[in-house]
Amino acid sequence: MAALLPAEWIKNWEKGGKSEFVQLCRALSENKNHDVGFRDIQQALYELAYHVVRGNLKHDQASNVLGDVIEFREDMPSILADVFCILDIETSCLEEKNKRDHFTQLVLACLYLVSDTVLKERLDPETLESLGLIKQSQQFNQKSVKIKTKLFYKQQKFNLLREENEGYAKLIAELGQDLSGNITSDLILENIKSLIGCFNLDPNRVLDIILEVYECRPEYDDFFVPLIESYMYMCEPQTLCHILGFKFKFYQDPSGETPSSLYRVAAVLLQHNLIDLEDLYVHLLPGDNAIIEEHKREIVEAKQIVRKLTMVVLSSEKTEEKEKEKEKEEEKTEKPPDNQKLGLLEALLKIGDWHHAQSIMDQMPPFYATSHKPIAIALCQLVHVTIEPLYRRVGVPKGAKGSPISSLPNKRAPKQAESFEELRKEVFNMLCYLGPHLSHDPILFAKVVRLGKAFMKEFQSDGSKQEDKEKMETLFSCLLSITDQVLLPSLSLMDCNACMSEELWGMFKTFPYQYRYRLYGQWKNETYNSHPLLVKVKAQTIDRAKYIMKRLTKENVKPSGRQIGKLSHSNPTILFDYILSQIQKYDNLITPVVDSLKYLTSLNYDVLAYCIIEALANPEKERMKHDDTTISSWLQSLASFCGAVFRKYPIELAGLLQYVANQLKAGKSFDLLILKEVVQKMAGIEITEEMTMEQLEAMTGGEQLKAEGGYFGQIRNTKKSSQRLKDALLDHDLALPLCLLMAQQRNGVIFQEGGEKHLKLVGKLYDQCHDTLVQFGGFLASNLSTEDYIKRVPSIDVLCNEFHTPHDAAFFLSRPMYAHHISSKYDELKKAEKGNKQQHKVHKYITSCELVMAPVHEAVISLHLPKVWDDISPQFYATFWSLTMYDLAVPHSSYDREVNKLKVQMKAIDDNQEMPPNKKKKEKERCTALQDKLLEEEKKQLEHVQRVLQRLKLEKDNWLLAKSTKNETITKFLQLCIFPRCIFSAIDAVYCAHFVELVHQQKTPNFSTLLCYDRVFSDIIYTVASCTENEASRYGRFLCCMLETVTRWHSDRVIYEKECGNYPGFLTILRATGFDGGNKADQLDYENFRHVVHKWHYKLTKASVHCLETGEYTHIRNILIVLTKILPWYPKVLNLGQALERRVHKICQEEKEKRPDLYALAMGYSGQLKSRKPFMIPENEFHHKDPPARNAVPATVQNGPGGAGMPTSLTINTVRLEEGTTEETDKLKEKSQGVVKVINKTVNATPKVTTSNGNSASNSKIIKEKDDKEKSGKEKDKEKKDKTPAATPEMKALGKDGKDKPKEERANKDEKAREIKEKTPKSDKEKEKVKKEEKASKEEKSKTVVTIIESKSTAEKEREKEPSRERDLAKEMKSKENAKGGEKVPVAGSLKSPVPRSETSESEREQKRRKVDTHSSPSHSSTVKGTAVLPKVPLVSENCTSSRVISVHFLQDNLNELKDSSAKHYINHTTPTLSKSKEREVEKKDLDKSRERSREREKKEEKDRKDRKRDHSNSDREVPQDSTKRRKEENGTTGSSKHSKSESPSDSPRLNEKEKEKNKSKSSGKEKGDSIKAEKMEKSSSGSKKESRHDKEKAEKKEKRDSTGGKEEKKHHKSSDKHR
Repeated sequence: MAALLPAEWIKNWEKGGKSEFVQLCRALSENKNHDVGFRDIQQALYELAYHVVRGNLKHDQASNVLGDVIEFREDMPSILADVFCILDIETSCLEEKNKRDHFTQLVLACLYLVSDTVLKERLDPETLESLGLIKQSQQFNQKSVKIKTKLFYKQQKFNLLREENEGYAKLIAELGQDLSGNITSDLILENIKSLIGCFNLDPNRVLDIILEVYECRPEYDDFFVPLIESYMYMCEPQTLCHILGFKFKFYQDPSGETPSSLYRVAAVLLQHNLIDLEDLYVHLLPGDNAIIEEHKREIVEAKQIVRKLTMVVLSSEKTEEKEKEKEKEEEKTEKPPDNQKLGLLEALLKIGDWHHAQSIMDQMPPFYATSHKPIAIALCQLVHVTIEPLYRRVGVPKGAKGSPISSLPNKRAPKQAESFEELRKEVFNMLCYLGPHLSHDPILFAKVVRLGKAFMKEFQSDGSKQEDKEKMETLFSCLLSITDQVLLPSLSLMDCNACMSEELWGMFKTFPYQYRYRLYGQWKNETYNSHPLLVKVKAQTIDRAKYIMKRLTKENVKPSGRQIGKLSHSNPTILFDYILSQIQKYDNLITPVVDSLKYLTSLNYDVLAYCIIEALANPEKERMKHDDTTISSWLQSLASFCGAVFRKYPIELAGLLQYVANQLKAGKSFDLLILKEVVQKMAGIEITEEMTMEQLEAMTGGEQLKAEGGYFGQIRNTKKSSQRLKDALLDHDLALPLCLLMAQQRNGVIFQEGGEKHLKLVGKLYDQCHDTLVQFGGFLASNLSTEDYIKRVPSIDVLCNEFHTPHDAAFFLSRPMYAHHISSKYDELKKAEKGNKQQHKVHKYITSCELVMAPVHEAVISLHLPKVWDDISPQFYATFWSLTMYDLAVPHSSYDREVNKLKVQMKAIDDNQEMPPNKKKKEKERCTALQDKLLEEEKKQLEHVQRVLQRLKLEKDNWLLAKSTKNETITKFLQLCIFPRCIFSAIDAVYCAHFVELVHQQKTPNFSTLLCYDRVFSDIIYTVASCTENEASRYGRFLCCMLETVTRWHSDRVIYEKECGNYPGFLTILRATGFDGGNKADQLDYENFRHVVHKWHYKLTKASVHCLETGEYTHIRNILIVLTKILPWYPKVLNLGQALERRVHKICQEEKEKRPDLYALAMGYSGQLKSRKPFMIPENEFHHKDPPARNAVPATVQNGPGGAGMPTSLTINTVRLEEGTTEETDKLKEKSQGVVKVINKTVNATPKVTTSNGNSASNSKIIKEKDDKEKSGKEKDKEKKDKTPAATPEMKALGKDGKDKPKEERANKDEKAREIKEKTPKSDKEKEKVKKEEKASKEEKSKTVVTIIESKSTAEKEREKEPSRERDLAKEMKSKENAKGGEKVPVAGSLKSPVPRSETSESEREQKRRKVDTHSSPSHSSTVKGTAVLPKVPLVSENCTSSRVISVHFLQDNLNELKDSSAKHYINHTTPTLSKSKEREVEKKDLDKSRERSREREKKEEKDRKDRKRDHSNSDREVPQDSTKRRKEENGTTGSSKHSKSESPSDSPRLNEKEKEKNKSKSSGKEKGDSIKAEKMEKSSSGSKKESRHDKEKAEKKEKRDSTGGKEEKKHHKSSDKHR
């Protein structure tokens, strides 16, 4: 601070310093700012005095100037005294004596300015003594102490109660008088004042007495409160608070108990603001710290209790100790120390002082105050009062009287709520402080819940303004908070109060499930940790739940159920969480648990649904087992529990369904398991691949039949549960989204979800997804009304193009819609016109179909490329996809079966003596009603099926357009219709098979049944390999049904003739489109059909063996599943069965340790296969009863990889059609007629063939070897003929040495195949046979060199001539057709000649070069037995091309016969040889080229052989018969198809040129070829033992045919090349 007195002033004091100082003081004292002036004057005086002390100024100068200044302010002496006081202290501390002396002199000089009294107050006694103001400082000190004691510590002698009892008696009488009259507090106050004055009473004691009297007369608030208020004006404000505090303190010793009256008085005084809470609060015990400590201690104790409860207790002693501890704890809690703060709080709540009560609670831990029952009850009472008017207005249930609660008398209490807004402001806050302790007042709980209900009603009714809506939203969120913080925790603490639970559900059911589940989640996972009481309750609940679950069994479901119910009313989340954890571990608990849940409340069921979803969504649980190939058992158990519990009890499904939908959206399909179980249990729709055929059959009937005979369990009473499921789906719009998500997820499983997963698991998930879709779609179809369904499912093009639903699923979803639609339209039309005639009905039905399906026909066009519709019409496509088994056939046997069951039941009821009559009557009525329903349903279905068949009859002509080829048509049909649908569901698999049969029976134009079946059976490897497990099962069912049909036709000529004889589906020559009808000659005859069937069986065996040998898990599993399904119809042939048996046995051995599931499948199949063995038949019985030689070959159908599976003649035709040479076809047809006759003759001529064939099948290998030797002479000829297209010579040979010759011939054909396949190790015997055959053939060669040369040349010539012949043929056929009405070539012939052109020609050449190739191995010959009649068949059938060729060969045989022979079947050996030289030249060239090609081919074949070695070695080793067939087929596939494929591209151009040249040459060349063949034939026949004239004749006929066949075969080969 700057000095106010400059040093110059002191130096020049007398001159100007003094005056300057006086001026400064005047100025300072005039300063208006009092404080500043005061401080500055003090400073100025201090500085002046200080200069004196230091000796800069004399004391008299200072005293003079101070005398001048003293007048400026009144308090100047006092200021001066202060300055002296400070200096006194300062100088007394200094060591310099002179300064102290200066100070004393200055004070003495100024004594006249400051009075002695002031100085005595301020200066030190020693200083006063030195100044002479007092005599002795010691005495002075003693005197001051006495005075202070007298002043401050001696009580004034007011009279207390004992001294002045009269005054106090009067006071008490005054306060205790009857206050009912005109007495006011003012009046009494005056009297009190008088008494105090008169009797000299202590005012504080008087106040204390007033309070005491008030305590005793609490009803006179209105009197005492104003009295105290007025009295307080005379006292200090704190007095009242001190007196009250003193009163409270009086009761604070341990045994004391504060009376409630004192709390009340304090509360009233607080409410009227006569005292401050802060002032009073400090007087109350216990302290806040103690309260917090206690709260913490409670939490710790609660946790200890939990620990003890969860401990595993082993001995009974421990349990006793536990009980004692519990008792001790209860005792402790019963005697809490007196807590004055809580007492005051209770009093405040009782009088309605919410404001002060709230501030007390805020200073304590949450819910600490309300955890004391009196406080909770007081607060509840306050809430009761506050909500009264609103509750009376909106909350009281109808019909309830209720007991109104009067409002608090005191005006300062909270305002009563009249509206929901006021409820929010006033009451919700109180409820929040109450928390879980609302449990103390169930009535209030119910009231709050009812108010919530009333609010929700208002909230959900629209029509309010925007502002109101916002208010309502706020209110709603507040209500949810109250529910979360107060209602649910309170329910946990209530003792199993089911009524409260139901009451709460009344409000909860108005919340959307999302809010409810959120509340349950908080309740379960957070609420129980918020309060020590709840922590204990949770532990006790778990303990009790464990106790119950340990004892729960099927036998004690009822008592256990009651205990579970009791426990669940209060703590459902904890209980269900534990129960579900147990179910996940032990699935055998599911049934008893489900049964025991019958005592739950609605709220509990809802909580259960939430707990289930939470358990399902548990992120810590793995959904797969450790091996990553199967779904975890916990998930399976939960799903199963879900289904059972949702079916049995009325639980809301929306949350669960939405959960599944969300999981699907996220690309997770595991949880579909839940949907599958729920739909299965609730709707009674089972999805299982293990259905028996009887069940499947029942599933094709009406709803009643399905329920009775279609499912494993008798599913009853699903009406209510399925209705609930339907409502949940419709209310939440989940029906279509779930379908679409599932349909899309099927591919998602593979391409997104399945990335890292094991293939087996991916398959399982795919199946689960698909099955659930089928099941769910089935549920919707049967439960949704037509309107609902049509409203929700979009049209097919939208489904496929916009929602990207796969076509099969899209049609599956739309199909019921079409059916509903058609039936409703039909009903409309029936009502409109009442005509009962069947025709009218059918007409109306067809009209309604057209109306409904027309838009569908339009819609499907967008699903595929335009070229698809060249072959099949949109109408056909839509018809196929929109019909079901219900529309195609009536399962009469199923209806009969179920009706008979009911009859048996009724008989049993009659026979049952114990059953009471009432029950008997009821049961009989039920059975009768059911029987009537079934019969009615059967009748209805029968009428429906008839109508559908009529409709199909009308539609069929427009179905297949065949603008390209029939082959293409069948391809499209299989690709777009049959294959996708046959693996969709088991019933669809049956449907597909039936539909194919139906299309055949309807004589649908352009539909080749043969082709269709052939394509289905020919190569199943790829289809099988790409299936999942369930798809394989369904595919197996499909094949089974197809085989059933084929086997039926195969079993009996009569059936075949009736069902296939004249049907266009069995035409073997396919005419140009638009040609209807066909001659018998064009049909595949019965025996050839049997060959075809054998070929199909062989194909199935081959595919099966291939799959079994791959070692691939899916291949093996799927083929075993398929084989098991087709067991009733395959294998039928013994050798094929044996081949399979060996492969399967091998699988059993290999997989036993590695893949137990494959082992189990293989063992199962193996056992069943063995049991079928007695029903298998030798091959010759299967397809060679008494076959006409010619008819034997079902070359047709052996659909090789290259030949799109067409039967020979069929293929021929398609080829022709493709080439578009209608001329040729016509000619062929004409010629075929002639051929027919020839065939018939040959047929008659060859009785021996069969017998020999039969022998061949049954004879032993030794005989075969002998036969081989015998045949050796003939073999050459045969081989040549084999390689030339002649089938007949073989037959002839067969006739003579039936056993082996055909085999050898086949073998010859198969040489190449064998070369390809020499991979297949042969047995020693087989090797010996081969050697013998080779020798024989060499001998033959040497004998018949000449003939060979001739035959070579003829064969080559024939090849050259082929094109020309073909043309001739076509022309001839045309002319004949015109003449004879277009008969077609009999399949027999066409089938006969099995060797493809390329193969024949080459094989001949090669034979000539390397005879070794031609020898068939014994194994071959043995295998061939079955197919004996068709030596070359396998080749043919294997390869489409070859098959085409065959039929042409045969045609040509016939044609040549017609041309060149007279009426006899004999051909001259010396036919004219007009253009031999030319032909030979050409042939030579041809021969050279073909040799080069054959070499190349051999190399390729060598490679192939190595590749296939593994596949076929086993099969050949084990099944000699198989092996031959396989070889033959491979000859077909590898040999013929390769020839045709590899050669034809290079060959055909050259050949065509050559053929053109040959065309120029005359038919004499052909004849020559024929004659040469005939010679060969004769030679071979002469070489055989059983030669006879009859045989010769046959042989000659065959030669004729063969020679012509050879030509035709070439010709056909050409066409087949083109086709390729």
